[in-house]
Amino acid sequence: MLAIVLLIPVVLIAMYLAIALSWSYSEGQRAGYLQKFSRKGWICKTWEGELAMTTVPGVSPTLWNFTVRKDATARQLNLALGRRVVLYYQEHRGLPGTCFGETAYFVDSARIVP
Repeated sequence: MLAIVLLIPVVLIAMYLAIALSWSYSEGQRAGYLQKFSRKGWICKTWEGELAMTTVPGVSPTLWNFTVRKDATARQLNLALGRRVVLYYQEHRGLPGTCFGETAYFVDSARIVP
């Protein structure tokens, strides 16, 4: 009986996380200059980046923070630092803590703009 009482919350939390990670609130793409990209975290290491989106040259850019979970995408973005890129992302709201990423925006793939 004690095992069932302890197991039910664990199963419910696992189901919630599976749903939150598989269902996206929004998805889209953002373009800008990749100005920061690093692997961060004490225990849960995640790739975190910053995209400077500018509409008009000479105007202060808007900074957009994002998380990358795929190692292949992280390798591609490491090669694109300082360059103009288009990032394809999904937004996952309601994830607890920062172990899955510091932001709600998860970049799936990227394209370097020549």
